[in-house]
Amino acid sequence: MYKWAYGGWASAGIDAWTLGMEASEVIGLRAAKMAAGGIDAAEEAQLMVSEKMLAAFELQAAMVSGGLGGDPLVGTRKVLRHYRRKVKANRKRLG
Repeated sequence: MYKWAYGGWASAGIDAWTLGMEASEVIGLRAAKMAAGGIDAAEEAQLMVSEKMLAAFELQAAMVSGGLGGDPLVGTRKVLRHYRRKVKANRKRLG
């Protein structure tokens, strides 16, 4: 990662920004698929909602069980990593 004067929070901020850019790409790919209409669009909409709910439930379970750690920076990095895996899988599937 990045070693700057502000420590890990600066790199976490960059990671969050990168996640936002990657998610924007997935949003565009999904919008194009949904704009085409049909069964594929309906299935994509259903998948999108169910994936978001599952990702949130997984993080909630990790938080309750202490899986995110006791340090805010560690927890932030774990949350970002969790969502980046999901976004990467969607980008691969949709691309």
